[in-house]
Amino acid sequence: MAVIEGRIQSLHLKPKVAGERGLPKQAVPSAQITANGLAGDFNRYRTEAKGGTPDMAVLIMPLETLEEIQADGWPVEPGHIGENITTTGIGYADLPPGTRVRIGEADLEITEACQPCANLRLLPYVGRARVTEFIRTMIGRRGWYARVIQPGPVQMGDVIKVSAENVQ
Repeated sequence: MAVIEGRIQSLHLKPKVAGERGLPKQAVPSAQITANGLAGDFNRYRTEAKGGTPDMAVLIMPLETLEEIQADGWPVEPGHIGENITTTGIGYADLPPGTRVRIGEADLEITEACQPCANLRLLPYVGRARVTEFIRTMIGRRGWYARVIQPGPVQMGDVIKVSAENVQ
């Protein structure tokens, strides 16, 4: 079984604030991954629309994908699109559903691609005027949801090991 190694470029979360959506998320140097995602992070969509499903506990995005989006003319930065973990050294195509990911001391399983939504309009460089254009740019590049198999602490710079072990 092939193993790909990368690192945590950055970690992001946004606490629950009445009336606010989760974009962008703020960077933190370390976090605890729990069964429900990063401790202190609130995902309104997952909680309210998806009934708190554990299959969407963590959102992972490769830095390299953000750089592609930047090359398309969008000033997107880590945390802007709501991801919890920005990786480096791992390609977007390396994270299909069923993939197991060891991040720091936590184990995750990729469950599904995150679909771009109208909440991306909350980013100041998108707004209502450009949200449709940005959504088109983000199709197939919004990141990957994962369920938590084994909780654990993580911090910036931790090694990420990706294996294609299919557990479905």
